[in-house]
Amino acid sequence: MGNIKFVKEDKEVVAADGANLRLKAMQNGIDIYTLFGKMTNCGGYGQCGTCIVEITEGIDNLSPRTDVENRKLKKKPANYRLACQTLVNGPVSVVTKP
Repeated sequence: MGNIKFVKEDKEVVAADGANLRLKAMQNGIDIYTLFGKMTNCGGYGQCGTCIVEITEGIDNLSPRTDVENRKLKKKPANYRLACQTLVNGPVSVVTKP
């Protein structure tokens, strides 16, 4: 079990190991999309790149970046992830809409 702390929202949610970061955010009322992202998101398939989050703590408790993330985030810092492609395996701190 790992807690996900959403920094901007000052909210912490409990997640089972292997939980999808995007789904846990949505289930708990955390808005991870900008206005553009709300209109163009792909529904969690990693195709649009609009669910970018910044991991400020616990990056080692996440699944490795996928090939899709490596392509979409090649010009972003290493601690940026696509929430839809990220599985949580321990406590992390997340900044939405970095």
